[in-house]
Amino acid sequence: MPTPTRSRRPVSLRTRGAVACAVLLLATGCSSTPPEIDGPDLPAAQDAACRALVAALPDTLVGEKAVEVTGATAYGAAWGDPAIVLTCGVVAVDISDVPQCVEADGIGWLVSDEDAEGDRDATFTADGYRPRVRLEVPEDYLPEQGASALAELAAPLKQHLKKTVSCLSVSDF
Repeated sequence: MPTPTRSRRPVSLRTRGAVACAVLLLATGCSSTPPEIDGPDLPAAQDAACRALVAALPDTLVGEKAVEVTGATAYGAAWGDPAIVLTCGVVAVDISDVPQCVEADGIGWLVSDEDAEGDRDATFTADGYRPRVRLEVPEDYLPEQGASALAELAAPLKQHLKKTVSCLSVSDF
């Protein structure tokens, strides 16, 4: 006597997609990888200024909570997912590639024309301060929250860093 065969109900593409997404989330974790901060090679006074700045940074930035960073954690911080990342002690910006200067609460930030448009990730550098600070803002936060982030960081930057020059743009040359 033949054994009865069970018929399987076909699995929809939607179900297959949901299962694939769940597997992918389990494999990669629930959040993105913590940003890695590179350690700068700074003179002692600038090294101390970076450490003091990072220790004074807010627990939230534009409503986003601080997130874990890896690497040289004394020189940077991050907020949100995708992460807005601040790094202290960065190298000078090639001013020929970064013609725009934006000011937020008295801090001048250099930004490329393309980044200033707000339709892609943007990198802002407080090049007129020592040590220099870079803020990487993902496109998700631009333009409004990006401008707010720069303004919210003004007070700790003014308190812990030394202003050496006002923000310059190509039109100043």
